[in-house]
Formats: sequence, structure tokens, C-alpha cells
Amino acid sequence: MNRTARAFWIDSPGEGGIRDLTLPDPAEGEVLVRSLFSGVSRGTETLVFRGGVPASQHAVMRAPFQEGEFPAPVKYGYLNVGLVEEGPRDLVGRTVFCLYPHQTRYVVPVAAVTVVPDSVPAERAVLAGTIETAVNALWDAAPLVGDRIAVVGGGMVGCSVAALLARFPGVRVQLVDADPARAKTAEALGVDFAVPEDALGGCDLVVHASATEAGLARSLELLTAEGTVLELSWYGDRKVSLPLGEEFHSRRLVIRSSQVGAVSPARRSSRTYADRLALALELLADPALDALVTGDSAFEELPDVMPKLASGEIPALCHRVRYAQEGLT
Repeated sequence: MNRTARAFWIDSPGEGGIRDLTLPDPAEGEVLVRSLFSGVSRGTETLVFRGGVPASQHAVMRAPFQEGEFPAPVKYGYLNVGLVEEGPRDLVGRTVFCLYPHQTRYVVPVAAVTVVPDSVPAERAVLAGTIETAVNALWDAAPLVGDRIAVVGGGMVGCSVAALLARFPGVRVQLVDADPARAKTAEALGVDFAVPEDALGGCDLVVHASATEAGLARSLELLTAEGTVLELSWYGDRKVSLPLGEEFHSRRLVIRSSQVGAVSPARRSSRTYADRLALALELLADPALDALVTGDSAFEELPDVMPKLASGEIPALCHRVRYAQEGLT
């Protein structure tokens, strides 16, 4: 059988196209997956699309099944939900999540796919990678009952963190973003909202995810004495200036990084990557998280859609990609 597939590639910074390829037969211990949906994480993926990954971070930023090298040509992506067509009997016909780029079909090791729980629609499961980032961030942040918390930056990652924090008992959580339109998303997630100038101060913890210099500076201002900013933003090759004079030292403020590439030290001895992803998929049973998917287009439209996502012409949190369900040829 001739197994053909199509994949989206970044041909050069700011330009992409769809390429045809032939898939190998799945070997023992591998699965053939037909894509149902994939997701574009607007922050990281559009930075990659623009060619903004600094040379020093090329190895760190590699996606698990990336092909090519930064800045381009490169096949990049990590939010894919598909149906297993061939492989072990207990997986055939199951819906799975995989950290795979935008491609109509693909062959990967069995260990690379995670079965999506029956309680989670395939359309929502594209959020698994971002919810996993939020889980890791909260393992790093270790919020306590009754904490006063702000999440600065209402993008995909920030909203995911805010959504999980809304489940913590006694926590005051506020989503902070310069775009007043994010108030509707916050309401859907069950959290309070404020623009930066109106945000509540005295925070024990601020999770920063706006990827802006102004957002990080405002995060420091919102802290109580000895409070912590957990930095989730990825700035790529941009420099950031911070006001580390004034009260930064006298108030003993903390800025701490968090990155999903490694399991948080707080859980590294007892949780694996697979455990973390499985937990993220379980959390996606909550229908409120549908608010994080704000756009939808067909796979064939990606060459035209990606530049618009990168420029902001299409405003989005997670942009979902649909795949036509044609047969193998």
C-alpha cells in the first residue's frame, strides 16, 4: 500500500507551505496515526514561524518530532490529536494525543502517544500540551490555600494557569491583560479579570506569561513583600529590561523561571513526563476549557493562516486545525 501524507513546513522565516511525503510501514512497537486536529500555540509557534529562536536555544527548543533546523526550513509543532489506524490491537481505533507537528498522518513509537480519556472530546484534547505546561508551572509555584495570585498575560498559557488556579480552595486569582476583550475568556474560566492599571496588588504569587517587558515590570509591582514572580514567558531573541532598583531588594522579591522541557523539581522524583501529560488530559474533562480555543481552520489553509496568526491579524489563544478525513491511497 502506498502511504502518502502531507505536512506543513516553515520554508523560510514568515513563509510556510505544505509538502507531500510517503510514510514508512509501522514497525513492531509503532503506530500509524491519522490526524483529526492539531493546535497552533500562538506564542511559541509564531515565534518559531517568524524565525525568532536564538542560536543558543536551537537545541533546547527542538520539538520531539521536529524535522529540519531553525530558523528554516523546519517542520514544527507539538499539539496533535489523531486516531490510531494501525498498531497494537489495544490502541487501534483509539483517539490519542501526540507531540507531533501539523501533518495528516504519521508513524511514531507507541510510547509517543497518550490515549485521550473518553471524557475529553478530541477537539478539546489539542490543549493537552498547554495544560501540561500549566501543571508544571503550578508544581514549580506551589501555591497555598488562601493565596492572593495574579496571572499577568491572558494568552494560551496564562489562561490555562488561571483556569487551574480557579480550582484551588480559598485562592484569590485574577487574570490581568492589556486587552479588555480577555474579560470574556476570564469569565468563561471562572476567574476575575483586570487591565494592568486596575489589577489587585498584595499578591503572594504572580505568574507572568505576557512575554512583554511592561508585563514583567507590572508583575513585580503587584507582589507583596517577599512575593514571587514565576516567569513563564518565552522571549526568544528579544532583550528585556527590568526595574531591579527601587524596592526590589528591600522587599526581597523573587523572580523564578519555569519551563515545561523538564518535570518540575518538586515532582521529578515521583512523576514522569507521561504522568504529567496523562494528568493534563484528565483535567481537560472540564468543558470550561473550550474557551481557550478561539479559532478554527482547515489544514490546507495553514500557509495563509500562520502569517496572520504571527502578525496578530487573527487574534487567537489556541488556533485549532481541522484535517479532512480522506482514506489512505
